[in-house]
Amino acid sequence: MTGVDRPGVTARLFSALSAAADGAPAVEVVDIEQVVVHGQLVLGVVIATLPAEERPAEDEGALLARLGRLADEVSGATGVQVRVEAATGPEPGTGRTGRPHHVILLGRPVPPDAVAGAARAIAGIGGNIDAIRRLSDYPVTSFELTVSGAESTALRTALAEVSAATGADIAVEQAGLARRGKRLIVLDVDSTLVQGEVIDELAARAGRAAEVARITAAAMNGELDFAESLRARVSALAGLPVDVLDEVREHLELTPGARTLIRTLQRHGFRCGVVSGGFSQITDPLAEALGLDFAAANTLEVAGGRLTGGLVGEIVDRAGKARALVRFAAEYGVPLEQTVAVGDGANDLDMLNTAGLGIAFNAKPVVREQAHAALNQPYLDAVLQVLGFTRDEVLDAL
Repeated sequence: MTGVDRPGVTARLFSALSAAADGAPAVEVVDIEQVVVHGQLVLGVVIATLPAEERPAEDEGALLARLGRLADEVSGATGVQVRVEAATGPEPGTGRTGRPHHVILLGRPVPPDAVAGAARAIAGIGGNIDAIRRLSDYPVTSFELTVSGAESTALRTALAEVSAATGADIAVEQAGLARRGKRLIVLDVDSTLVQGEVIDELAARAGRAAEVARITAAAMNGELDFAESLRARVSALAGLPVDVLDEVREHLELTPGARTLIRTLQRHGFRCGVVSGGFSQITDPLAEALGLDFAAANTLEVAGGRLTGGLVGEIVDRAGKARALVRFAAEYGVPLEQTVAVGDGANDLDMLNTAGLGIAFNAKPVVREQAHAALNQPYLDAVLQVLGFTRDEVLDAL
């Protein structure tokens, strides 16, 4: 059935099917798919006659003729077009191997060549698009394609090439309970939850901005050992009054969409927190202000009201971030496959790969290449679409 949607169309069709069965061979409903796109209805129904022992004999020609008359009747009553045809052979999709996947296309806007490229790539590796739905139209436009018959690695590789060529973000997730069962998210802080790098702001106040910024960039690109680079940068802060930490924290700007992401996930039962290679004097008050469940970060050493240029306790480096994720997941009884991690730097890679879903957010190339999914949007709440949330579900949670 296709045409202008109006209340009662679906009811009219099935009422007619039910009425037509009175005194005639009965049918059963096998499958239904309906979608309305900007007021235009597309409704498909698969029906079958009941087993022979439960009905009088009726050949296929007679059944099609009867359904054809029914289609004309429904069309006249509703104004939509109704077509009847025999379904022969196995159901489409039957026999495909492997678990289905969700492919999420995101952009501002999503260009047609991204959709075309994704469709060609999926077909090129033997996959099939079974369904498409729009997840959001703000702050990014996003569509979810349900794909069957494609192997995970081949699908991600093929779509990564499309993403690079078109500029659209394309994420791939295996369908099933693991996707719907996510229950804990860990966010990096600098250049993820907040804009900019806190240590660069502190270094600027110490007159060492250029030097520290160079070390930070090299560390985030994976060119330097993080722990070694952290000690070098922190040593440049020696002598700064501790009040500077409050000053920097008050001027922090959250990444657009950060509050929406956290609020939506919390309303849906997620545990939310931060794991940072930055400093607890910044992250702990931030976590408290946002109502987060947990936080882990490095601690700057203070003596006589000034920073000493040293650190206190275990360093939260690349491996330490992954350990923190494991610790928090265990604390809240959440299996690792039900966790999500979001970050941008090379020191986030172990954490991203330990999580059930690791998302690179406006990340360095080395991180984008190794994460499960990559987002290059300026809005942190685009993570919600990767998790399958629609715009309406986000609005309902606000």
